[in-house]
Formats: sequence, structure tokens, C-alpha cells
Amino acid sequence: MATIRTFALANSSMEQNICSESLHLQEAMEKEEGQPFDPVPLLNNAVANIICMIVFRRRFDYNDQYFQNMLKKLTDVAYLEGSIWALVGSLMKHLPGPHNDIFTSSRSLEAFIRTEIERHKLDLDPSNPRDYIDCFLLEEKVVKAALHDVGFEEENLALCCLDLFLAGSETTSKTLQWGLIYLIKSPNIQEKVQAEIDGVIGQVRQPTMVDKANLPYTDAVIHEIQRMGNIVPLNGLRMAAKDSKLGSYIIPKGTTVMPNLTSVLFDKNEWENPHTFYPEHFLDTEGKFVKREAFLPFSAGKRACLGEGLARMELFLFFVSLLQKFHFSTVEGVELSTEGITGGRDSQLVGRDPKVGRGPVLGGSRTAGQK
Repeated sequence: MATIRTFALANSSMEQNICSESLHLQEAMEKEEGQPFDPVPLLNNAVANIICMIVFRRRFDYNDQYFQNMLKKLTDVAYLEGSIWALVGSLMKHLPGPHNDIFTSSRSLEAFIRTEIERHKLDLDPSNPRDYIDCFLLEEKVVKAALHDVGFEEENLALCCLDLFLAGSETTSKTLQWGLIYLIKSPNIQEKVQAEIDGVIGQVRQPTMVDKANLPYTDAVIHEIQRMGNIVPLNGLRMAAKDSKLGSYIIPKGTTVMPNLTSVLFDKNEWENPHTFYPEHFLDTEGKFVKREAFLPFSAGKRACLGEGLARMELFLFFVSLLQKFHFSTVEGVELSTEGITGGRDSQLVGRDPKVGRGPVLGGSRTAGQK
């Protein structure tokens, strides 16, 4: 975990990596020349490349078929993990059905990662680890030299890398997809975000994290997208380390606990308009950003999402860079739905998957002050 924090958060170049990838994303959208297109693959490419920089220390071109095949497998695995088949757990491999594709896709992804591991071995420099794989391989040597057995082996390395991609790319990409949906359905909010961005950043320079404090409305919109998108309704399993009491409930030691994030993100006692896209949930009467105790999209407790800081950085920089340069809308006659698809493979715009069926999106270039 310390290594992940180093390369994903503590490394000052991570913001630069995201800003650089934002330019690639903008360039790809500009090539559409304002014609209807599906933004999902482009968003998937951009977000996955950030994880690639952490794990592989390199990015892939959006036209790289090697990379595209990996993304397709990731989507397949994420879809199946969010489907009804995941409820049968260890019984999955013994039952017939389309869910068996998850094993084939997982093996393909592991093979992809092992190829990268072998490539790293060829020029591994103990004095200059470049990424997560390098650090793992170096630690593996230390552990073996000490004759310890603590899980540092290549099989675990491949699986850890796979977990990073599943947890760090699908969730952020889906949140950005939800963002496009809500802004397309609320053009007045989209225009207000763009006006704030134009006033603070303009069109000449790229956004940076320093700008966040000066973009309270934009920040509120991003938070509301996360709340309404509700990407992970049920968070990861936890286990009670000791006998505990929560309200009137006794939770014995060893009890498996699963946080229900939906219950708090849509709690009518916590939110003024729980089922409405309402950025003002995160603004005070003066228009300043306010934190909400009930905002828990990354779960709660000491074992909340490890990549929360990275995800927040990606969401802000990608979101602002897109709204700085483009105005998003759908073609006439296409209506986007905000009904989520649990474990959905097909999405309208994109996809909790947003249910946005494969409707094309228009991403027209804009200049400062242009709606």
C-alpha cells in the first residue's frame, strides 16, 4: 500500500501525468469534429492510462489494439463482477452460464500483465524503481533472500495489478460518464460550470489542482455527480475485529459487514433533495463549497478506498479540462436515462453503469464565454 501511495499520490508527477493525458483525451474528441460519437471508449482509455503509468510507467495510444483488447477484457470482468452471478461466489466456476467468461477474460488480463512483468525484468534497476511492478519485484528479492514467505511472488503481483485496474479505472471512468449524462440533461448547470471555468482559468492554460479552491460550483457539481452516480452501492466486505455496538445493534467479533453506501447517499434526513441532481447540496448560502458528512462514495473507516486521493484528482482534472474545451449534448430525439444498470454491459451514452443505451453524444469545441 505504501508503494501505491508513493506512485499514485505522493509522486508530484501524477498531476502532470493526468494533465498530459487530458490533452490526449481532448485531441481524440476534437477529431470527432462535432459529429455524434460514443465518448465511453475515450474516457476508458484516458483513465486506464493513469493506472498504466502507476503500474507499467507507460501509457498506450488509444489506437493500440493490444491496449484495446485489455480494456475490453476489463469491461467484461467488471460487468460480470457486478452481475447476479457474483452472488454465488465460489460456486460460479461449477455452474454453466455466460458468467464463465470472467475466467477467460481474467486469464487474458493476467497474461497481459505477465508480459509487462517480464519486460520489467529486462531492465530492472534496484537503485531507481520506476513503478509498482519494479517495487514489487525488488521486494520479492529481499523477501526471498531473507527466506520469508509473505506473499511476494509473481502470481500475486499479477493479481494485485489486475485489482488496481479493476478498482482504479472502471469506477473513475463510470463517474465521468455519469457526469456527461447529468450535464447533458441539465444544460443550465453545464453552462454555469463553463462560465466559472472561463472566469478562473480561461482557455489558454490547463487546469491544475490549485484551481480547485477557486471553482466551488464546479467542485460541488463533481461531488453531486459522485453522489447521484452511486458507482459502488455496496462497498467491499469488512470483518468486525472485536465485539462492537452500533446504535442498538450488537455486532459480534468476526461478523462480516458490508457498507450500504446507497442508504447514506440518498438519505432524506441528510440531503435536501436526495433523488434530484442538485449541486447546491455542497454549497452554502454564499456559494462556497461545503463538505457533507453523509458524502461517502469511497466508503468509510480506516479501510476506505485506497485510491480516493487519486480518484479525486482524476475526476477534477479530467472533468474541468473537458468542460473547458467542449460543450456536450445529444443528437435531436435522443433522450438519456439516469436509471442505473446494475452490472449493465450496454449503456446509452456510456452508464451502477449509467443507463445512457448507446446514444451518441455531441462534443462541440468552444471558446471562453461560448455556450
